[in-house]
Amino acid sequence: MNKSILNKLFACSLLFWLAGCAENKYTKTIEQLWPPAATKADAMTAAEQALAGMHFSIEKLDVDAGYIRTAPLSGAQSFEFWRSDSVGSFNQTEADLHSIRRAVEINISEQAGQLCINCRATTQRLSLPQSQSTTGQSRSIMSPDQRSVQTFKLGHEQKSNLTWTDLGRDNQLETEILKRIEKQLATTKKEQNK
Repeated sequence: MNKSILNKLFACSLLFWLAGCAENKYTKTIEQLWPPAATKADAMTAAEQALAGMHFSIEKLDVDAGYIRTAPLSGAQSFEFWRSDSVGSFNQTEADLHSIRRAVEINISEQAGQLCINCRATTQRLSLPQSQSTTGQSRSIMSPDQRSVQTFKLGHEQKSNLTWTDLGRDNQLETEILKRIEKQLATTKKEQNK
């Protein structure tokens, strides 16, 4: 078979995979978790372990208030197979194409005598303003070619205008975190019953 045809077939199959034509296991989102017979302390520990397992660093932890907030984490790219914060093919592709970061907030409270865990994951994309010069834009931000490693340079105006654009909530990541908390709570309960 012709090599160009093979390349085209490979590119098409890659696009179908990236578009999410495979089975989507994240169609059902979980907005809240109501774990039976769990204490607030166990839920806080489980939430902290779930976030640490996904490589989020805790920025604020208040056990009495039942609140955890993470520092923003840059989105995992496809070659970072050990990371799991880019959930789903769309989020994975977006993190490959843009500078993405995500932050998570978890609230644990009691409502009507039942423990309730809420998770909110927000996503932001880095917006890089265009340079004022219109000719040779790519040449102005890349270092001169000198048989060395190319470096990315920003002008003073561009550096001062860098912004993170809010892309809203990441429901798939919220669902994944809540599932991990639920699994961690089940493991803790089994260990306590031994």
